[in-house]
Amino acid sequence: MAVHDVDATLLIKRVAEELKKEPQIKPAAWAPFVKTGMSRERAPVQSDWWHVRAASILRKLFVLGPIGTHKLQTLYGGRKNEGMAPEHFYPGAGNNIRKILQQLEKSGLAKQTVKGVHKGRIVTPKGHQMLEAVAAVIMKEQGVVLPTKPKEALKEAAPEAPAEKVAKKPRAPRKKKEEAPVAQ
Repeated sequence: MAVHDVDATLLIKRVAEELKKEPQIKPAAWAPFVKTGMSRERAPVQSDWWHVRAASILRKLFVLGPIGTHKLQTLYGGRKNEGMAPEHFYPGAGNNIRKILQQLEKSGLAKQTVKGVHKGRIVTPKGHQMLEAVAAVIMKEQGVVLPTKPKEALKEAAPEAPAEKVAKKPRAPRKKKEEAPVAQ
């Protein structure tokens, strides 16, 4: 799992560059003017914030999926500065998240699913492959070598089990507890 091994910020930055190549993932017309949540004072300064958020959401789907819009709003929310009053938590903007999830679905990187009681979106094999490929490139740049076949690497690293099974000694029968005399 190379995605878990690399720095999340670097991974998101590189995946955002890959998402810019996807024709289905493009900022909405209102994206330059909108805040990313009530807790924010201004709109994002980065011109490519839509792709960065999409990459971040794709990584969250990989790590936490299945996950829905409401949980993502909680993850991207924050404290609002209320001046002299105490700060309060406000969730992130749901419309941004919802539109990005829909675009990720159209591009084939995410899909809706139900897993037990959890309903939400998960990463498709295409999205998983993209994340793993970008993570592998990052690890290669950092000089970390990943095994090509993880199962074989685990077998090599595991100590060999003894060929013979050791016979267990028979247990001695348990002694019965003596009952205390009841006072009458």
